Amino acid sequence: MTPHPAPSRRTVAKGALLGAAAVLFGASSAEAAAAPARAAGAQAEPPDLRLPAPTGPHPVGLRTFALTDPSRPDPWVPGVREVMISVLYPARTVRGFPRVPQLTPAEAGEFAVLAPLVRPGLPAAGVDWGAVLTHGHRDAPPLPGRRPVLLYTPGGGDCRTLGTALAEDLASHGRVVVLVDHPGDASQVELPGGMRWTVLTGPPDPATFRTMIDTRVADLRLVLDRLGDLPLASVMDPRRIGVYGHSAGGTAAVHALAGDDRISAGVNLEGYLDLDPELVAGLGRPLLMFRTDGFEGAARIDSSWAGVRARRVLLPHAAHWVLSDYAHLVPQLQAAGLVDAGARAALVGTGDTRRATAVVRHGVRSFFERRL
Repeated sequence: MTPHPAPSRRTVAKGALLGAAAVLFGASSAEAAAAPARAAGAQAEPPDLRLPAPTGPHPVGLRTFALTDPSRPDPWVPGVREVMISVLYPARTVRGFPRVPQLTPAEAGEFAVLAPLVRPGLPAAGVDWGAVLTHGHRDAPPLPGRRPVLLYTPGGGDCRTLGTALAEDLASHGRVVVLVDHPGDASQVELPGGMRWTVLTGPPDPATFRTMIDTRVADLRLVLDRLGDLPLASVMDPRRIGVYGHSAGGTAAVHALAGDDRISAGVNLEGYLDLDPELVAGLGRPLLMFRTDGFEGAARIDSSWAGVRARRVLLPHAAHWVLSDYAHLVPQLQAAGLVDAGARAALVGTGDTRRATAVVRHGVRSFFERRL
């Protein structure tokens, strides 16, 4: 996978993006090319997509911050490294504080173009991605008290907010959750200075994957370094920190857990662990790992997880992206006639995604409750 300068939305070459989707996000080029055609005729009223409500006793507040590391160059574009984070936390009250959309208006416009390319099977039209609301209330006052902090790093190509539902559930049960975006890797990220798109195209090579994971781990360390400077520092307990991630984020989460003494426990949501076998083999901290029975990379998961000391959970009749917010969005799109059964199966599996969500929520929450 090789980097190239970030394209503008209007100059992006669809052929290059289709090829990138095929290798970066696990689909054949034929599937990628067919996805927009399947949905091209959808002209109905956009479906009212909803994320599941959190199950905890606390309402959820949300604040967004931009962090800059002046000492570290961005590996994908000229300039210093910048990241965006969303902090979710139990709120004292949410009255008068609006719910936050999952994507900003600008991000939603970009994702409408990129969605069927980075996730083949998603519709090319007929979805108002900017209308999806989270259950986080912007700038709501936090509930007093110091609480454990959990860092989340998303799947390759995903923006941080596609891990919203699990993060909200954890926050509603008394955790502070920090969703971390990785510009240049994510499909799109709106930074204070403008939009960043993914710069990854072509077949993945070991050097680029190494850069991708090392950059994510460095981003997580930057966030840890700056937690004490955030306006919400008073409700964060720096002695109780966990990390979790999906896919490439799972890989990065385990690497961060193994290499940073500030992190006490981690969860890997179906990420490969063959990048640094010796580092992973020497991991002596609590680790929980989820996998699905429908992931096309199952053989690599099996081999790279062999010998790793961790508790494992298998989700039956499920596919890779059920471990993200696609678990909730894809079935609704199918019900609206915008996603077919084959695409649903490839993205999230054929099973009950609500059941899978409940298992993941309970498992992750219980694990961190015991370990932090």
